[in-house]
Amino acid sequence: MDLDGFTDALDYPMYVVTAAVDGERAGCLVGFASQCSIDPPRFMAWLSKANRTYRIARRASFLGVHALRGGQDGVAELFGGESGDDTDKFAGIGWTAKRGGTPVLTDCCAWFIGRVAEHIDAGDHVGFLLVPVEVGPPGPVRPSLIRFSDVADLSPGHPA
Repeated sequence: MDLDGFTDALDYPMYVVTAAVDGERAGCLVGFASQCSIDPPRFMAWLSKANRTYRIARRASFLGVHALRGGQDGVAELFGGESGDDTDKFAGIGWTAKRGGTPVLTDCCAWFIGRVAEHIDAGDHVGFLLVPVEVGPPGPVRPSLIRFSDVADLSPGHPA
C-alpha cells in the first residue's frame, strides 16, 4: 500500500539525534520522531537501520534529541547528507558530552537527553522509546524550526 499521498502533505519538524558508546559518537537527521506520552513523559525517535547512528544508538543507554532553528541548514545537511562512516560530523561544530557521553549540540534551539527504555523494530526503522533525564534550558523565544520542506532536496548519506 502506498502512503505517499498522505505523507506528502506533512511538513513535520526535523531533529538531530546523537549517541555515544565505547568511545564512538554518531548523529543523524531524523524526521520520524514525536512526543508519545504526557504522563509519564516519553518521546519516540525512529532511526534507519542503514546508518551508522543506528548501530551506535542500538548499544547506547542514552540518546540526545535536538531541534534545529530555521537557518541551520548547514547543520541539517551535515547530519542528514553526510555518512558517519566517512565523516566525523562533530569536527568543526560546537558540542559537549552529557549523560553517558551523549553529544549535545551547543548551537541548537532545544535539546534533551533520553534514557533508552525500549527498541521497537518497525521495518527499515527502529523506534527508540526515550525517557527524558536531562533537558536543556528553554530559549527566550520560540524560533521557527527546520522542517521537512527545508531538507526535502537533501541527498541522504544513506538510503532509508
